[in-house]
Amino acid sequence: MIVRQGLRALLAGEPDMEVVGEADNGRETLELVQELAPDVIIMDISMPDLNGIEATRQLLAESSGVKVIGLSMHSDSLFVLNMLRSGASGYLLKDCALEELVKAIRTVMHQQTYISPGVSDLLIQDLACRCTAESSSAYSVLSAREREVLQLLAEGKGTQQIAASLGLSSKTIEAHRKQICNKLGLSSVAELTKYAIRQGLASLDE
Repeated sequence: MIVRQGLRALLAGEPDMEVVGEADNGRETLELVQELAPDVIIMDISMPDLNGIEATRQLLAESSGVKVIGLSMHSDSLFVLNMLRSGASGYLLKDCALEELVKAIRTVMHQQTYISPGVSDLLIQDLACRCTAESSSAYSVLSAREREVLQLLAEGKGTQQIAASLGLSSKTIEAHRKQICNKLGLSSVAELTKYAIRQGLASLDE
């Protein structure tokens, strides 16, 4: 909430920019985009219910014209790569200056990609060293639905809550949970939660 209020106040001073809406989680973001049709979305990666990476992927599958800039406290290349693979046009750190945020917005509006300098250095080093564990990434191992279920499990939701949230039966959610455990070689909710946090699907930031 504080971050959103700060961004709104900062951008209000830009004559060519207008903040048209705010969302508390990824699912609300998807709904507001359909309603408000913004040009650019500043997408917090660590959102409850549906994280920013998954929200970006779903959003851009339906609305290819909108530009998404990921916003996170994480400079880890895994977060950056997963956000860019989801279709984002930019990636900023939460402690960036107003000037950088404004520059990023204008950059993506000119059909270019913007990544914070500190992040881009780490990203280049990681790619050069081939350090990204692609084979074990949640985005290569799990399906989109399994990633959604995993995030909700990691956030402490029960089977019935997840079923209601996704519009599925409890039996289907249980089947997804077992499949996730089988694919990852994990057996407990605690292990799944740790994995989800490492992969950027869930966060301890809230």
